This record gives sequence, structure tokens and C-alpha cells, in this order.
Amino acid sequence: MVWIVGVEAFDSAVARGLWRAYYTEVSDRWYLARGGVGTEPGELERGIAATSGSELAPPGGRLLVAWYDGKAVGTAGVRLLDTTTAELTRVFLQKWVRGKGGAALLVAAAEEAARELGATRMVLDTRSDLVEARGLYKRLGYLETQPHNDSRYAEHWFSKRLDAGA
Repeated sequence: MVWIVGVEAFDSAVARGLWRAYYTEVSDRWYLARGGVGTEPGELERGIAATSGSELAPPGGRLLVAWYDGKAVGTAGVRLLDTTTAELTRVFLQKWVRGKGGAALLVAAAEEAARELGATRMVLDTRSDLVEARGLYKRLGYLETQPHNDSRYAEHWFSKRLDAGA
């Protein structure tokens, strides 16, 4: 099977479907870890609708989609926070392709997109219950840092230099 990673419009049907899958999983994991039940359906729909993803549109952002065996199976988003700092967001793979190398490919493609946007540093945040994500970022050279935002759901913050001196 072959991986292909490419840029996708944030509002395409493919992007919307992957956003729904991503948001459903991270929301359900949040609620299951804290209360033993998944997300209430109405709240899930409001959360999905509340974030369009427009910050991932050019000129200051990119949404990357991973394809495996001809199927869209994952995403990674990049958006500029300032002229030299990009944020990595929406890193997600469908469960059935996890462990097949796609996450590292997505993050590498996101880092390249960030460099193309002029960034020399990538930052991200994640939660404590997303253990796999934290492990991935550490394996890929991200260092845990002080908070760079005040996101309600952020519990861990990471940074990585992208320039030649990294």
C-alpha cells in the first residue's frame, strides 16, 4: 500500500468528512476520560459546526490530507501564528491505518508546508489523554515547552525548530 499526502481545501467534502471523524474521536475521548460516556450528539454537532477550518486556507495556512490505498484517511493542518511561527493542528489518522507510518509522513509534510510559509518554528498543543500523539511528537523531535496559548483543552505544549540550524 502507498501513502500519498497532498494539500486539500479546508472546505472540501473530503476535509469535512475527516474533520467530523477527528472531532468525534477527540471529543468522545475527552468525555469518556472524564465521565465515562461519549459526547452528547447535539453538542458534537455544535462543536463540529463551530470550527470551519478556514484558518487552514492559503495564504497563511494549509490542510494536508493523507491517502492510503486510494482512501482519504488522515489530516494535518498548519497555520501561521506570526511571520516565523506555525502551529500544527488537526493531526489525525483513521484507526485502521494507525501504526503504518502515516502520522510521521503527515507531520513531515506539515513541517515542509510551514517552511514554505516562512516559518522557522512549529508549535502545537495536545491533551494528556492523547498519549499516542504526545509520543509521536517526542519521537519526531518536538520538545515540551511552556504554554503558548490558553486553549481550554491544551494540557501539553510542544515546539520544534524548522530552520537549518535545528
